[in-house]
Amino acid sequence: MKRFIFLMCAFLVSVLLVGCSEDSSGASDSKTVGIAMPTKSSERWVYDGDNMKAEFEELGYEVDLQYAEDVVENQVSQIENMITKGVDILVIASIDGEAITDVLTQAENMDIPVIAYDRLIMNSDHVSYYATFDNFQVGVLQAQYIEESLGLADGKGQFNIELFAGSPDDNNAYFFWDGALSILQPYIDNGQLVVQSGQTDFEQGATLRWDGSKAQERMDNLLSANYSSEKVDVVLSPFDGISRGVISSLKAVGYGSGDKPMPIVTGQDAELASVKSIIAGEQTQTVFKDTRELAKKAVEMADSVLSDEEPEINDTETYDNGNKVVPSYLLEPISVDIDNYEQELIETEYYSEDEVSN
Repeated sequence: MKRFIFLMCAFLVSVLLVGCSEDSSGASDSKTVGIAMPTKSSERWVYDGDNMKAEFEELGYEVDLQYAEDVVENQVSQIENMITKGVDILVIASIDGEAITDVLTQAENMDIPVIAYDRLIMNSDHVSYYATFDNFQVGVLQAQYIEESLGLADGKGQFNIELFAGSPDDNNAYFFWDGALSILQPYIDNGQLVVQSGQTDFEQGATLRWDGSKAQERMDNLLSANYSSEKVDVVLSPFDGISRGVISSLKAVGYGSGDKPMPIVTGQDAELASVKSIIAGEQTQTVFKDTRELAKKAVEMADSVLSDEEPEINDTETYDNGNKVVPSYLLEPISVDIDNYEQELIETEYYSEDEVSN
């Protein structure tokens, strides 16, 4: 009888130990991160999503990564589903920074913290942190490139310029514009730069959803209405997709051949197609934002929040979303052209030599 009781006790202890072991290593103990990205149509968002997913998984997190293809309703639905599934934190690169306030209320009710990723979420108290680049500086770099290339600071001019802005539903677009105009406006005011179309306001230059085809259509109209006898010397473009649309329009009327050299065309994101365009002598410049570093920073922020620690931030003044100033970490962008693309993009292994040459 004693032996029976001993064996039964040993069996029960072993069952309990196995159960505890399974609980401690089971998926129920792992935390889940919901990542909401705008679209796969821009390669930079694909890189952002993939980089974050890899970084989070390396730390042991489960990841729910969704792309909404620039449809606001899709993104709202995706975030709602993540909340319903019980994710532990949300990292959101919003399509429309003002369209997800209601769904963030749901996240707040479920005590799910939110990190805004490279696009500020507006009009909500429930934005814990913001990971981005110095967006004002992006515009400054584009404008400084124009200033130096044309010799504006040395008094050269006049030159004809047309101004393109980003999407009006993306808060970053205003920072890019303001940064660029902080450099260019004095030259417009004194006549060294002339906007033949007269379209000098953000609203006139805005490109909804950063759509390159819309930029191409607008450039077609600008050229036909204002440049029958004049030539375009420079185009301020805030994003590579817009730049490529502008270049398509310019090439269609003969720029880049014969006696019509391609204007200076700026850009942003160092997308592969635009890097190839720079090498080919079409697009002139882009602003490189290393999404690997931004992904790491966002993951560090989320990991700190989920560990009940304070994440590293370096800006507590700039990004007011209408309800609060969101504590932020800003990374530095880099201007890239034909002279330094190898150093900044190839040597850092952002792209391979084969990728840019094929």
